[in-house]
Amino acid sequence: MARKDASGNGLHSVMRRDARHGSAAGRPVLSEARAVLTHEVLAIDERGRRSGIAIPAERPLTIYVDRRELVTLMTLGGAPEALVLGYLRNQRLVRALEDIVSIQVDWSVDAVAVVTRHGIQDVEARTAKKVVTTGCGQGSVFGGLMDEVDQIALPADARLAQSSVYRIVDTIRTQQSVYKQAGSVHGCALFTEGGELLYFVEDVGRHNAVDAIAGLMWLDGVEGADKVFYTTGRLTSEMVIKGAQMGIPFLLSRSGTTQMGQMVAERVGMSLLARCSGRHFLLLAGHERLVFEPQLLDTPYVRPDLRD
Repeated sequence: MARKDASGNGLHSVMRRDARHGSAAGRPVLSEARAVLTHEVLAIDERGRRSGIAIPAERPLTIYVDRRELVTLMTLGGAPEALVLGYLRNQRLVRALEDIVSIQVDWSVDAVAVVTRHGIQDVEARTAKKVVTTGCGQGSVFGGLMDEVDQIALPADARLAQSSVYRIVDTIRTQQSVYKQAGSVHGCALFTEGGELLYFVEDVGRHNAVDAIAGLMWLDGVEGADKVFYTTGRLTSEMVIKGAQMGIPFLLSRSGTTQMGQMVAERVGMSLLARCSGRHFLLLAGHERLVFEPQLLDTPYVRPDLRD
C-alpha cells in the first residue's frame, strides 16, 4: 500500500509489490530521491469561504545522458529513477538494462544524470525528429516509434476473464492514492491476468506513469506477456504503442480511446477495454482474447468497502 513520504506531506505515488532490493549483477546503481508530492494552498470558494486544500506537485526533471542534455519531463516526482529508465527504454534509446551504469536524481537542480557503458549510438540523429503528442506532462516523443508497430508480436494465446476485469476495476477504486488526496494526477497500474496488483504509479501525465511502470518491470525482470495494464487516462496511440512495446496484450482504461489508438491496437493484436467502471466496459479491439462470463451480471453489483 502507499505510505507517507519522508516529509509526512502527501503519499508515495508508487506501489511496488515483491520488488527486488539492493544491487545485482547488471543492474544500474540508482539514487533514492524523494520529493514532496502535495502542497497546501489557500482556496476561496464561490461564497468567499477560505480553506486550505492539497494540490499535487509538478516539477521539471531534465535528463542528462553521459553529460548530454536529452529532454525535460514535467513530473510529480514520486518515481524519478523508474521514470527515467522506462522513458529511455520506451523511446528505444537504450536496449539493455546492462547498458546503464547509474541513474542519479538531484532535486536541488531538478536534474538526473544517466551514465551508460558505451553511450547511445547515433543519439543526435535518433533524437532529432520529434512528434508532438496529446500527452500531458510530456508532449513529444522521438520519431520512428510507429515504424516498430508491425514488428511487435503479442502472445496469441493470452486470455482475460471478465471476472478479472471487475477485480481490477474494484482494486483501483480502493487503492490509496495522491488523486484521492489532491486530484489532478493520472494513475497507471500493472496486474496479473488473475487481477493481482503488481505496480501502481501516479504522475501528472499518464505517459510518465506508464514509463515508470516500464522502468520497474525492467528492473524486476517482469515480462508483459501475461499482464494487464490499467490507466485512468485515455488510450491514445502512444499509450497503445508503449503497452505493446512492453509486451502487454491487455489495456484497460476508465476513460475512452482515440481512432488511432484503436487502430494501432487492432494492428498489434491487443485487447482494448475502455470506459471500465463498475460492471461496465467497452471492448474495442482484440475481442477474441476476452472470456465472457455473463452469469456475473445476474447478481446485483455491490461496491467494495473503501475504508482502510
